[in-house]
Amino acid sequence: MKQNIDVFEKYPIPKAVFKMATPTVAGMIVAVFYNMVDMFFVGQIGDPNQVAAVNVATPVFLFLMALGNIFGIGGTSFLSRALGEKDYEKVSSTSAFSFYAGLAAGILGGALLIIFMTPILRSAGTSENTFAFAHDYLFWLSLGGPFVVLFTVYSNLIRGEGSATASMIGSMAGTITNIILDPIFILDTFLGIPCLGLGVRGAAMATVIGNIVSVCYYLVHVIFKSQVLTINPGCIKNIKKTFFGIITIGLPASLTNILMSLSNIVINKFLVTYGDVSVAGMGIAMKANMLVIFIQLGTGIGISPLVGYNYGSKNFKRMKGVIKFSAMCNIISGLIITAFYFVFTEQIVHMFISGDSDLVHRTIEAGIHCLRALMISAPFIGILFVLNFSFQGMGKAIPSLLLAISRQGLVFLPAVIILNSIMGFHGVILAQPIADLCSIIMAICFFIFLNKDFNKAEA
Repeated sequence: MKQNIDVFEKYPIPKAVFKMATPTVAGMIVAVFYNMVDMFFVGQIGDPNQVAAVNVATPVFLFLMALGNIFGIGGTSFLSRALGEKDYEKVSSTSAFSFYAGLAAGILGGALLIIFMTPILRSAGTSENTFAFAHDYLFWLSLGGPFVVLFTVYSNLIRGEGSATASMIGSMAGTITNIILDPIFILDTFLGIPCLGLGVRGAAMATVIGNIVSVCYYLVHVIFKSQVLTINPGCIKNIKKTFFGIITIGLPASLTNILMSLSNIVINKFLVTYGDVSVAGMGIAMKANMLVIFIQLGTGIGISPLVGYNYGSKNFKRMKGVIKFSAMCNIISGLIITAFYFVFTEQIVHMFISGDSDLVHRTIEAGIHCLRALMISAPFIGILFVLNFSFQGMGKAIPSLLLAISRQGLVFLPAVIILNSIMGFHGVILAQPIADLCSIIMAICFFIFLNKDFNKAEA
């Protein structure tokens, strides 16, 4: 426990940031690799309709992750501030409440998706060619709803207590399991060995099993190793205060995922009018774009407990140093990855789908256009993630909420509608980077405004 507290209080800022963010970023890279491998094996089937089906169903699946973020990110913010205040009873209460609330939310969310799956998928942009595949994929993911939600809850809470390495190991255990199972479940044969040949259904099964492995690891950590986290319901104190303390930050964080899902659904609804190859191309581009997004997202998530702890202990100078150093790291990594992607765009897209048919060639062409458009904001999107997760760590719900609804809502929705009417397909794929750039400017303005209060407090 003392070593965890030293990370928050005594380590030099670069060392503390790397200590907390590196395991998270590493876990994110493994998650990106899994997502790429997942799409890669589905693409090896040579059917763009199955690729498009995964792209259409994934935003719906993100609603389960949004439920996890309510109690994962919200619980972590509340927990890390309690650690800074040395209120260990509140820490235990938060962790126990988050577990049972997350479990209930996962069961309810999965059940609702199964009950209303047909109208949801019809609204999400499926065509007659993709509906059956999307239904199979989402059905199996929904069955694993409780594990999907608890994975998101615990990957955050365990990092919030300072055990970033344990959080990474749990995430990687599930991801590696998923990667191993993907070819076995998805393909007919792999390396000459007969496999199950379940297609997109197999991809969903592998994902659920991977989440189960991660949750089992996390529960072992909480029960046998953690000194502050618990699943003992008897530790839950002052339920009303705990609930609202978590929800205040958890809902804006969850809204980010919900609006991300809705924005993807909106994009798919517009793109399906240009053909299923456009939907498949955007699906490939989004998977490839995850590398730059997840690396920079990992830095933001990783430092959130550092920011929350130092905010709770009133050490504003150290808190601001963490934020500024992390933002600079994200800018550097964003510039490097963006340059690489623009040079090797065609080769990257080719990795995700194979075949020599006209349909495959048109899918690849669409993927190249989509990926280059998405990468426009990539060099600086990390600033947004660092500031947004810092606001969440401080418990600043309003700036976090406004950034969430601007990037995926207030700016994005008008942009996609207007640009689609003016530029057609190219306008649709430019809407997200434009919304990103506007949100980055908003985030910087919010930080400048809050910084005045921090300066006064320091003085």
